[in-house]
Formats: sequence, C-alpha cells, structure tokens
Amino acid sequence: MPITFLLITSLSSHLVTRSGSVFPPRPFTLRAAMMNIPNLLFSFLLCVSSSPPCLSSPQRKPGCFKVNNCKCIMKDGSGVISLRAMGDSEGFLGRFLPLTVNRSGTEQEEEETLLSFSPCQPFSLPERVGTSECSEVAACVYVRSRDVGRFINFGRHNGNKFHYNDSLKVLSVSYFAKPEQPLTVVHYHCNPNQSASFIQSTGLSAEGPLHIWVESPCACPNACAFGDLGLGTIFLIMLCVSALAYFVLGSCALRPFRSSSGVQISPEPSVWCMICYHCSENAPRHTHSHSHSHSRPGQ
Repeated sequence: MPITFLLITSLSSHLVTRSGSVFPPRPFTLRAAMMNIPNLLFSFLLCVSSSPPCLSSPQRKPGCFKVNNCKCIMKDGSGVISLRAMGDSEGFLGRFLPLTVNRSGTEQEEEETLLSFSPCQPFSLPERVGTSECSEVAACVYVRSRDVGRFINFGRHNGNKFHYNDSLKVLSVSYFAKPEQPLTVVHYHCNPNQSASFIQSTGLSAEGPLHIWVESPCACPNACAFGDLGLGTIFLIMLCVSALAYFVLGSCALRPFRSSSGVQISPEPSVWCMICYHCSENAPRHTHSHSHSHSRPGQ
C-alpha cells in the first residue's frame, strides 16, 4: 500500500505541470526516474510521518489460547489462566446454590431451583451414575417441586470454548450439553483484591443460556497457575534436575589433564568410589569387630 502511494505520487508529479495542466505522458526514461528520486524520498518521509493513515499495521487482538478444559494461555504472552484452583477440595465452586430464574407470569413459581457447578472436576448428581442426566457434568440444575425433583444437565467440560475480553478483564467459558448451543456461560472476572473465588450472581431465562458471574483472583494471568502442575510439567522438572545433577557431578568426577593429543578428561576415582567404598567397608568392619568381641571370653 505505501509503495502504491509513492508510485502514484511520482507519476502524478511526472504528468502534472506547474500550471496545473496535464500533457500527454513523455517516455519514462531512466534519467526521469533518477530525477524523481528526491520526490520519492520526500513522499516516503511524509508517508512515515503520517503512519496511522498510510502505514497502519494491524494490531494483535487480545485473547486466550485454550490449552485444556481448565487452562488457557494469553496471546500477548502475559501469562496463564488456570481454573483448577477456583474450586473447593471436591472441585465445586458452588453446590446447591439458589438459582435466579426469570420466569414469565404463566409459569409456576412454587418450584425451587438449585445450581451446582465445578470449573474443572466432572461430577455426577446424584452420586450414583446413570440415575439422572447429571453424569460427569460441569453444571447441573436441580428443580424441586412439591411432588418430584429432577436433575438437568447444563453442560460438560469436554468441548468448552474460551473467550477473553481484555477491556473488562473477563474470561468467558461456554459449556455445552449438545453441540448446537451452549447451556452455561461462566464469566470469570479478574479481581486481584479478592482472596478467594465465589459466585457473585446467576441468571437463567427461557430464551438464553445459564449465565454465572464469578469474582476470582485466579482469573488474572499467572495468579493461580502454580497450583496446576500436570504430569508433563512434573516430568520436565525431573528431567531438568537430572540433567543439572549429571553435569555438576560430571564436572566434579572428571579430571582434565593435558596430553600429547590435547586436553582430555578422565574419571576421578575418589569421587565416584567414595560412597560405595564407605558403604562396603562399614558393614564388614562392624561384623568383624562384633565376632571378635564374642570370641574373647573363650580365649
């Protein structure tokens, strides 16, 4: 786009005279091109000075890459948001909490609606698997009336989607029970002033999904990522520690010396054999001294 602008400026200056009249174009020779170099440089500097309209580069959109069902990495490199530390010891952020339902005038208002939600740990209600819709779910709604109560599945962890709003500092996660549309959308607001995560409000209507608003310090990048160590992270830590120990012990155990072919290294027996030597020598000495002490009275 800037190059096109410079070419148009050069050609227009080549065609238009000082009086403003346009003449038939003269042959564009190398000499004419060399004479237009100052004009091109001036146009380029003018274009750079007005960079927003001329050299506007697309800005990186903020967002969050999904790593797994409970974690995402910020696109701008600011850190990791982990949802695993938001729940209690059983993984629940809320269990059988009263749910606000926007009912119409014709609907029955004698029903009691309770919500159970876990950000990362799948659960089943009741605990016996296969007795209700809420089997290995993320959100479950229990509707209890006078005669009967029923559990309704409002989304699972598998297949959830992440969306981050940088201006509001809110991570919205959609949980699906069916592939068509989300049944639960949880809005995790980054609040570093809070010491614990809690559900601030809920809302359910017949037209849209269940909305849950959560205030949590763990919704801030790198706030609670230390508590989410997976198997891969543990393996990498063990690998790094083993490599560091190998090089440290190797540098202590190998003794460099200069020979006719150059500098070489050889094992240091005093380092590698010290522990094995003491372990092998202590047991026989103890046994020998013990047997010698028992043989003295007979003599």
